[in-house]
Amino acid sequence: MTRIRTKYQTDVMPKLKKDFGYTNVHAIPRLVKVVVNVGIGRALKDPKFLETVTKGLQQITGQRPIKRAARTSVAGFKIRAGMIVGVSVTLRGARMEDFIDRLVNVALPRVRDFQGIDPKGFGNSGHYTLGLKEHTVFPETQSDDLDHTFGLEMTFVTTAKTSAEGLALLRYLGFPFRT
Repeated sequence: MTRIRTKYQTDVMPKLKKDFGYTNVHAIPRLVKVVVNVGIGRALKDPKFLETVTKGLQQITGQRPIKRAARTSVAGFKIRAGMIVGVSVTLRGARMEDFIDRLVNVALPRVRDFQGIDPKGFGNSGHYTLGLKEHTVFPETQSDDLDHTFGLEMTFVTTAKTSAEGLALLRYLGFPFRT
């Protein structure tokens, strides 16, 4: 069992049950998946950028990313339908929990001038989206063979019904939110 799952079962579930008055343990919010996305708009000018992003995202997540194609053409951005515009990884189970553990305990403290993450990234359904400007905060990326740096976006999908429940869940799991 991972550290996050142990923490969830021993600490987080009882606190959420007490705070929100759940009578059924299956109604308590939990994490379902984490989706990590990287947009690769620079790949139009630099074809090696797609390879760099794919390799970097695979090192960070431990899973091979899927290439995402544009659904429609956008003339202003010189994008045609079917062109590769991003890569994404969906993490579930133990890989998701390990990724969250590394993110909270290793990567976020390495961000320059880190003051905590913004609690305004919640949607109406309790999902949280967090963006990082550089992927180099993860220790898995070797800085000597980096050609480019890229930003990434992470969406934490929960079973929470409201943003307050989602915020409480992630805060109890150790996410360093600003107050």
